[in-house]
Amino acid sequence: MKAIDINCDMGEGFGAYAMGSDTEMLNIASTANLACGYHGGDPMIMSTICKAALSRGVAVGAHPGYPDLWGFGRREIPFSREERKQLVAYQIGALAAVAKLAGHRITHVKAHGALGHLVADNEEAAADFAEVIAGIDSSLRLSVMAGSLLEKAGIAAGLQVAREIYVDRAYTEEGRLLPRSQPGAVIHDAEVAMERVANMVAEGCIITQSGKRIPVEIDTVCVHGDSPGAVPMAKAVRKRLVRDGWTIQPYAGR
Repeated sequence: MKAIDINCDMGEGFGAYAMGSDTEMLNIASTANLACGYHGGDPMIMSTICKAALSRGVAVGAHPGYPDLWGFGRREIPFSREERKQLVAYQIGALAAVAKLAGHRITHVKAHGALGHLVADNEEAAADFAEVIAGIDSSLRLSVMAGSLLEKAGIAAGLQVAREIYVDRAYTEEGRLLPRSQPGAVIHDAEVAMERVANMVAEGCIITQSGKRIPVEIDTVCVHGDSPGAVPMAKAVRKRLVRDGWTIQPYAGR
């Protein structure tokens, strides 16, 4: 059986401010990465999504980022190594407690925004991030950008890793995400995204802007929940993957 996961970053509103279509995305995605209150999210949002995810068989995990509501966690902040470790531990602990009270459990951790880019490409930061997760609960899976340094760090720390590709983001020739400041970095056309993802999953590769293929292992595909048109794009991708013979299920359940 061919199985693939569709994950989505969710719960990124705050208080009275909503972001994304979490309820609709929970009917499409098989895994939810929940903001833990720093770049977005709050206890009530986390609890609501955990309960809804549980009823739908959707896995939930922590999506820690920098404490930067103003910049949505997409700005680099020069914390010390120890500060970063504790910031990550704090957010994982917050979601783990909220999820447990809701009757659910967290299965994985995925870094958000600027923190995610740092741990993907910085060997020291990657090792620290993996060390924190292993120290908290070695059964938690580490979600990583396919082919990144964090993938290697997670394996070295004895963690199970889930290698992801992005539905709505373009790739550089090195296999990294094209910076959002550059033209074409975010893909808005659902048909383009659907075809591209189907090919990457089928071939086991990242396809760059130029069409270059970089071989990688792929366990999950990500749709950013805050992107305009995220719901129809996610629906199109799921429909295509199912048509191609893939079973959609949480990677933590395999």
